[in-house]
Amino acid sequence: MKKTVLTLATALLCSTAFAHGIEAGEAYAYPTVQGMTQGGAFVSLTNTEKKDDKLIGATASKQFADKIELHTHVNDNGVMRMREVKGGIPLPAGQTQELKRGSYHIMFFGLKKPLQEGDKFDLNLKFKNAKPQKITVTVKPMQAGAMPAHDHGAGEAKHAH
Repeated sequence: MKKTVLTLATALLCSTAFAHGIEAGEAYAYPTVQGMTQGGAFVSLTNTEKKDDKLIGATASKQFADKIELHTHVNDNGVMRMREVKGGIPLPAGQTQELKRGSYHIMFFGLKKPLQEGDKFDLNLKFKNAKPQKITVTVKPMQAGAMPAHDHGAGEAKHAH
C-alpha cells in the first residue's frame, strides 16, 4: 500500500514538473456602454519555461470583434497614452506578466455587441514559442472609481477597459 501511494505521489510530482509553457490566470474584461465598440481583456500569464517567450497575438471569432491588438500605456510628456505593442508582450522565463489596466492588455476594436457583466467569450492566445492557448474571459463588474473610457490622443479611439 505504501509503495502504491509513493508511486502515485512521484508520478504526480513528475507530471507537474514537466508541465511547462504558459499558464494563464483568470481572464476578465469590464462591461462597455451601449454604442462603445472598443474594450479590453486582462489576464496574468506565467512563463514556466527556462527561456523567455512573448505573447504575439490574440484572436476571437469574427462575430465577436473586427480586430484584436496587444496594447500598453506609455508616458508621453506626462500624458498616459495607449499604444499597440509591436513585436509582442514579453514573458520572461519563470515569471508572471500581469496584463492589467494601465499596463499591457488585449484590446478589441469593432465589438459586435456591448460587453455585459456575466458574459463569457473565448480568446485564442498566440505565443512566439509556446503552443497557442484558448482562454475564457468573463466580464466582471467595473471596479469602483474606474473610468469606463479614456482618450488616447488625437485621432485615436476611446477605449473601455
